[in-house]
Amino acid sequence: MIMPVNHKFFITGHKGFETPLFHEIRDIISPVDEDSRQIKKVYGGIELQGGLELAYRVCIYSHLANRVYLQLKTFKADNEEALYQQVYAIDWSQHLGSRHSLAVSATLSGSNLDHSHYASLKVKDAIVDYFRNTVNSRPVIDKEQPDLRVHLNIHKNNATLSLDMSGLSLHRRGYRLQHSGAPLKENLAAALLVQAGWNKQKAKDFSLLDPMCGSGTFAIEAAMMVANIPPGLDREYFGFLRWLQHDKALWEECLRTAEAGIDEQAVCEIFASDSSEHAIEIARDNAMRAGVEELIQFKVMPLEDLTTDVVSKPPLIIINPPYGERLQAEQGLAPLYSQMGKVLKDILLAHAAGSVHIISANPDLLHRLRLNRTAKKAVNNGPIQCVFASFDIAYSSVPDQVDAPALVPKSMPAADENDPEAIALHNRLVKNNKHLSRWAKRNDVSCYRIYDADLPEFAFALDRYGNALDPDQAWYLLSEYQAPKTVDAEKAEQRIILAQQVVKKLFQLKDNQLFSKLRQRQRGKLQYEKLDKQGEMFQVREGSAQLLVNMTDYLDTGLFLDHRLTRQLIAAQVRDKRVLNLFCYTASVSVQAALGGAALVTSVDMSATYINWAKENFELNDLRNEKKYQFIQADCVELLRSPEAHDLADKYDLIFLDPPSFSNSKKMHETLDIQRDHEELIINSMKLLYKKAKLIFSTNKKGFRLSDAIQRDFTVTDITYQTVSEDFKRRPKMHQCWEITAK
Repeated sequence: MIMPVNHKFFITGHKGFETPLFHEIRDIISPVDEDSRQIKKVYGGIELQGGLELAYRVCIYSHLANRVYLQLKTFKADNEEALYQQVYAIDWSQHLGSRHSLAVSATLSGSNLDHSHYASLKVKDAIVDYFRNTVNSRPVIDKEQPDLRVHLNIHKNNATLSLDMSGLSLHRRGYRLQHSGAPLKENLAAALLVQAGWNKQKAKDFSLLDPMCGSGTFAIEAAMMVANIPPGLDREYFGFLRWLQHDKALWEECLRTAEAGIDEQAVCEIFASDSSEHAIEIARDNAMRAGVEELIQFKVMPLEDLTTDVVSKPPLIIINPPYGERLQAEQGLAPLYSQMGKVLKDILLAHAAGSVHIISANPDLLHRLRLNRTAKKAVNNGPIQCVFASFDIAYSSVPDQVDAPALVPKSMPAADENDPEAIALHNRLVKNNKHLSRWAKRNDVSCYRIYDADLPEFAFALDRYGNALDPDQAWYLLSEYQAPKTVDAEKAEQRIILAQQVVKKLFQLKDNQLFSKLRQRQRGKLQYEKLDKQGEMFQVREGSAQLLVNMTDYLDTGLFLDHRLTRQLIAAQVRDKRVLNLFCYTASVSVQAALGGAALVTSVDMSATYINWAKENFELNDLRNEKKYQFIQADCVELLRSPEAHDLADKYDLIFLDPPSFSNSKKMHETLDIQRDHEELIINSMKLLYKKAKLIFSTNKKGFRLSDAIQRDFTVTDITYQTVSEDFKRRPKMHQCWEITAK
């Protein structure tokens, strides 16, 4: 039988880049008669329908594709016998001869057959048996470069059998015979370049700069795009070259057209550098094989030597820095990111334009760049989970006052504009924001609470966090309070979805500006466990302090907004004094004390995560004096019982004590219950104070009552009202706070 001219193809690319792949494929096939082709983006890739020329062109021209599959047959395969019979029923003599070589691969998901190697063996057996039974001969198996590569995909027992037209993954251009370190695949590098906005048109006004180029993949792919050099033009092996229905004349015509389309006069400015001379040698050789060596300037240059004049046009800077464990300064990554930020910021400022794009497995370190992030995308580089983040500089300086976010007047969410609950929430948010944004502007507050379960139907808190690097941008956190069992779970979920829509519409938020999480009661070690693993820190401002918050990974963001006035109160009275911050969390109190001129600040917490976070906050504010700023990872209960064991024999002028309400972390020798244990904590803390010094004790435990013994033995002043700011007056018992001194 002769196969119809109208084939069905499926094209895969790097996961998450289906949209740019779709646009690229659409442009690639545009010269083909429009009546003979169809294209559609689907989950996991692109569907194409038309003649063989479509597949040929994709294999030659695509920078982003992985593989091109030609669909042979779809069928139900809920057991191995059904799979075997359906494959055997195909007339394989139309595709390969009995002396040809063959390879089979399989991917399975949600199906009765759950072993991909076994499924591929059944397909191979069916094809081999077909030839043995019809011509008494059989194809040989060649897993490297077979004459025909067959691929089976089964999802929920629905099977698709295809020919792999690409043969080997299309990322293998052939120019990279050597590499340095762990390079990106060529098609991932190309996808990241496209994501960053690089193309032939962009190259007219912008340069491309890669200061950690390694084997040169970013620079080479960028140059090939500018010069219209098809990535597959010089590949010697494809999966269709010995396929019996291969149209050799059409293929050769496609190759001639592709070669004729190369722009021999292409001009662009691409600068690629690396500290390794060996890496630059490899990069130059790779560029020569790709035919773009004249379009790229390679130079051996450490990052710190990079100057603003290495390019003459505003730069699009793209980097794949080394990977490592998060927040491990001893590995050199934290200082590296800080250094990158300084160097790249100087270059952007010198050109008054440009952008930075980094693929990183260490999102916890991105804040060290001190650049304004404009976009973020999750990316897998092989098995490594990364993010691809884009940055620029907020060229306007941070103002003395923070402007209120603009509201969309009388606008409603897309859900149902007439929903009375949505209207009520919308009106309350407008009212709250009108008042609080004015208050925040007058008081130079950029992070504050807008809404806190004001309406019983909508039990959530909404906080605004202003971007310290771009005063025109803010992030919003919607924290849902766990509904009681008496509330229908489905109804509660619908209301939160509605609330998200109202908030996004009202404050004109993009998807990456609104974060949502469920606040449920955390006990014991759960209070330290992650809710997510996105890892990114955002830089916010509180007065003169720069602080890091995490919107996704933990129950709290790292900054207790309700203690804003407490931090101000402490900062105002610690100049030249010694401060101890117990249960320091991320040490925002410590930072404010240090900026307030404290002679010594000691921060204590038993969580290594929070101690590292605290150190990052100090680093962010250029507070680097190890003698003045001390960090101790310890159980505060044990430390107060035996301060000499932790070098705390000296006294302090002020101690801030804000313990969790309850903890039974495995790092503690015993449980902590603040109502039961606060007497011991306070008494032991008072022993560490000078005679006329003070303890500031706070708790957010509902119904907490300070013991009679503490009030009898010490001078106690309730300062709760003084530490509750305007945005928390709707919930004045968010925390309780006392000043305690010796009698």
